[in-house]
Amino acid sequence: MKRSGRVRVQAAAGTEGPDLSVTVNGLKLPNPFVIGSGPPGTNYTVMKRAFDEGWGAVIAKTVSLDSSKVVNVTPRYAKLKALAASGTKAEVIGWENIELISDRPFETMLAELKQLKEEYPDRILIASIMEEYNRNSWEEIIERVEATGVDALEINFSCPHGMPERKMGAAMGQDCVLLDEVCGWINAKASVPVWAKMTPNITDITHPARTALRAGCEGIAAINTIMSVMGINLDTLRPEPCVEGYSTPGGYSSKAVRPIALAKVMSIAQMMKAEFPSSSNLSLSGIGGVETGNDAAEFILLGANTVQVCTGVMLHGYGHVKSLCTELQAFMSKHGFTSIEDFRGASLDYFTTHADLVKRQKEAIEKKKKVRKGLASDKDWTGEGFVKETETMVSN
Repeated sequence: MKRSGRVRVQAAAGTEGPDLSVTVNGLKLPNPFVIGSGPPGTNYTVMKRAFDEGWGAVIAKTVSLDSSKVVNVTPRYAKLKALAASGTKAEVIGWENIELISDRPFETMLAELKQLKEEYPDRILIASIMEEYNRNSWEEIIERVEATGVDALEINFSCPHGMPERKMGAAMGQDCVLLDEVCGWINAKASVPVWAKMTPNITDITHPARTALRAGCEGIAAINTIMSVMGINLDTLRPEPCVEGYSTPGGYSSKAVRPIALAKVMSIAQMMKAEFPSSSNLSLSGIGGVETGNDAAEFILLGANTVQVCTGVMLHGYGHVKSLCTELQAFMSKHGFTSIEDFRGASLDYFTTHADLVKRQKEAIEKKKKVRKGLASDKDWTGEGFVKETETMVSN
């Protein structure tokens, strides 16, 4: 039987102004901003920094039982920059990584997660885990990770690169039959809330999201990075990021992916609203190009309970959470919202089909024609109603 989480009161960024706190699967966060799994949660030191700066929660970098199979390379990142005016710094709009999950010993990560929970008992710490298609391995990693005291688990069904031959990451998240079976193993073993992290590298993201929820997961996180090739160096003719003259497709993130992420989150939120209307304990964590409080507001307006930031932290640092909170509160104050729930999902109802858009526009045009003021043609003037007819065409 899963425990729903421990409700906590925490001091963190965004404590003045509109209330930013959210309760997700029984866990109370001081604000909806969550460190996304990746380099910003790679060890004790950086996760401690995130808590000290005031992030609502931290998701550690993904771990597996056998880190000896994980070998990273350098360089492993590449940037896409917008054109900049002369004398100005080019803005980073895209980011590709070919980084794998944690290459640190599993026992080391367990010890650091345990240390963090002992030092920050009132903060929300979430472990990200990934394993091969093996029930015993999943049961072992869940049991050992939960023993550290983490508050929830995020299951990495979505890493787009590295180890697909072992049916890990996106290779599992793209196969709904496989996903259903593995989610069943996970939820039979886990005693804390489970979030399934979705890959965008699929035709319809609602299919795996639906599968995970039906198999007992309490939350969906979306999206992970998009499979990409950052570019080719036109001097060397080699791809980027370049490792000994070679590269491999990797995961694309940063602000350029936000419109895609918003569409995926919208689809998942609509599906959850339609198919799981009575499941109030389910949650949705939005991910993809969040660098401002307004970016976060868009995800929340589409139904997200929390918003994850990973690349944004790599570009702006851990202290950026303060700006995110201030900007989100400014948006809330502008509209008179006093809590996140006041506007969560408020924009979902404004999405429809293209056929319905055509119908709505046709009806609007017909309505405008019926109330049109003035005369359509000079032939419509009459001598008897001349003064009144004139008045119908005066604007002030």
